[in-house]
Amino acid sequence: MAIDEQRTLWELTHGKRRIRCVMRSCCSGAELQVWAEPIAGDHRPTGLDELIGRELYPSKSDLFERARALQRAYRESPECADHIR
Repeated sequence: MAIDEQRTLWELTHGKRRIRCVMRSCCSGAELQVWAEPIAGDHRPTGLDELIGRELYPSKSDLFERARALQRAYRESPECADHIR
């Protein structure tokens, strides 16, 4: 029996959105998902998540490397969200 796992790898505020990187895994590999959620005027999440990127990886180590690269890109560039679609 395969056990599916979902884990948030990182979360940050990017402009007026909260960006969350999630790993979903099972025995056959892993999927990296990047979610964006608008932040209300009082800096609270609105609950309107949007999947803005997803990539499949044969191993978790490859996925972790990509997740770190995306996190650096979000911190360094306001245009990053346009490049991961």
